[in-house]
Amino acid sequence: MSLKLSGLMLFLVLFFTASAQVNNNATLMTIAGNPVTVGEFMAIYQKNNVKGEAIDKKSMDEYLELFINFKLKVLQAEKLGLDTASSFIKELDGYREQLAKPYFTDEATLNHLIQEAYDRKKLDLRASHIYFRVKPDATPQDTLNAYNKALEAREKILKGERFDNVVMEYSEDPSAKDREATAQHPFTKGNRGDLGYFTVFDMVYPFESAAYNTETGQISKPIRTDYGFHIIKVTDRITSLGEFVVAHLFLGIPKGATAADSARVKSKIDSLYAQLKAGAKFEDLVKMFSEDKGSSSKGGVLPKRGVNRLMPEFIAAISTIQNVGDYSVPVLTAGYGWHIVKLVERKPVGTFDEEKADLKQRIMRDSRAQQITDVVLARIKKEYGFTENPQEKDDFYTLVTDSIFNGKWNPSKALDKHETMFMIGKSTYTQREFAGYLFMKQKRSDKKDIRTYVNTMYDEFLSESLLKYEDGFLEEKYPDFKALMREYRDGILLFDLTDQKVWSKAVKDTIGLQEFYTKNKLNYMWGQRVEASIFTLKNPSLSQKVKNFIKSGLKDDDILKEINSDSVRVLSAEAGKFQKKDNPYIDSVAWTPGISKDIKVKDGIVFVNIKRVLKPEPKTMNEARGLITADYQNYLEKDWIRELRAKYPVVVNREVLAKIK
Repeated sequence: MSLKLSGLMLFLVLFFTASAQVNNNATLMTIAGNPVTVGEFMAIYQKNNVKGEAIDKKSMDEYLELFINFKLKVLQAEKLGLDTASSFIKELDGYREQLAKPYFTDEATLNHLIQEAYDRKKLDLRASHIYFRVKPDATPQDTLNAYNKALEAREKILKGERFDNVVMEYSEDPSAKDREATAQHPFTKGNRGDLGYFTVFDMVYPFESAAYNTETGQISKPIRTDYGFHIIKVTDRITSLGEFVVAHLFLGIPKGATAADSARVKSKIDSLYAQLKAGAKFEDLVKMFSEDKGSSSKGGVLPKRGVNRLMPEFIAAISTIQNVGDYSVPVLTAGYGWHIVKLVERKPVGTFDEEKADLKQRIMRDSRAQQITDVVLARIKKEYGFTENPQEKDDFYTLVTDSIFNGKWNPSKALDKHETMFMIGKSTYTQREFAGYLFMKQKRSDKKDIRTYVNTMYDEFLSESLLKYEDGFLEEKYPDFKALMREYRDGILLFDLTDQKVWSKAVKDTIGLQEFYTKNKLNYMWGQRVEASIFTLKNPSLSQKVKNFIKSGLKDDDILKEINSDSVRVLSAEAGKFQKKDNPYIDSVAWTPGISKDIKVKDGIVFVNIKRVLKPEPKTMNEARGLITADYQNYLEKDWIRELRAKYPVVVNREVLAKIK
């Protein structure tokens, strides 16, 4: 909700309740001949009555007047056409989109996804995969070929071939295989499909689900993602490390090192580990020996990272550390060297209630949220009696050409097609409408298989049509939503018009503001005041000297120059006009012209020079501008209300009002 509506919403809030004494549909009043029902009035009144107190006749009458004023302002806004302005329509549509979201959410599915994500967050997995590349919009034949290839690879593993060997034979993941040395980069050993450790939200949802549903040491069936097919082998499961910070002592193994070289590095790291065990400080050894120059000056501390951002051997080592401050045995990471890892900080996964809000937000931004939409779409189909003629889609396989991928497809032939593609309730959606949808959605993109493209766009068209159809019935199906939208509509209109007639006008109408001040200046009076200077002196022995300067008529600034040197300030002065309670020293002395006695304070003395006593007088325009502007706004609003009440007749049904009371 925007800030401009926050004040208005304090009393424009929805809470429908039925009165036991009068029908909600009964007319409580008419404004310019337009009926206002008991239900509309009571919805806002009851919500405003936040304490749930019994209806008080006096407060009811007072609120009735406020409600009438509100309705008159909204009516005036409508008469001025503010509800047809494009800016108003755009703003209201934005609010509606946000307010409608809960009606397109299936709570049961959402709660299931939250619980699932929480359960997965408590585990970190390590897995390897064999990857078979397939584009999301691949042809059915290309998709089938990749799937069969994945089945073939899986069958070899099930018959006993090593997973690593099948990875090297089949996987299309470039990181899986060795990268030969070139002039630009050295030899890099492939990961053989090892993806390291990860947790919930680190992988695309289908991959994540397959991994968490595969037992450790087992392999999955071929899993389809937007990237292609994957065969997954889960190699480890550990209790989640949560959020953590670690430090390390690192000794690298150079590229091309001999076995003897590697043995020397191993011997050295073992020696450093022994020193730690004997009581040496981790930070001291890091500073002296660690070859990670980026972290050695910081005690070896590394930036905070998740399990998916560190080498798997590193994560495995961290998982063995029980307490903050403890460290691991030396661990070797492929292609780098030896590390001793120290746990610096750890924040474990919180309770379900602590994690729920964050998980919900992440789910709604993730592809898994499509499950919620799918449930909603199924409900809409069932509720309104959805029927479909999928064969009518076939015409578009020949009508749509490759020009659509350049954003230049001409739909003229397709616009002549009028067969019904599907029905939602009593609404029909024809081939012509689908052609228009394709035309509006076309843009420059990679060339795709036409059949696959049409099928994808048809599914999008169908989903959007279903959701839009349901959206059109929200007010009819949900009275609370209808009333809330009415609140927002009226609230925006009220704000915009009040800003024109009162708030901005009071600021911009300088002539009117000056005239209002001139007529009402006696409402903005100063009380009795004194014009005085308050002197604070750190060296009491100089008190008489300062007072003599005052009596001689020397100005405050000149006195300060006489007493203070360039390097030492022993005297300070505060001059001004003071009312009672403005300053404790002013309040403590007699309000008569002259110099007061010394007042002892912690750092010296204070005395007051009262120059003159000022009689009560009106504040200037600048001195009271804030108060004057606020009062002028109230004046403008009251004048506006008088004008509206004279212009639009209000008739209250006192008999109905009495029943409410």
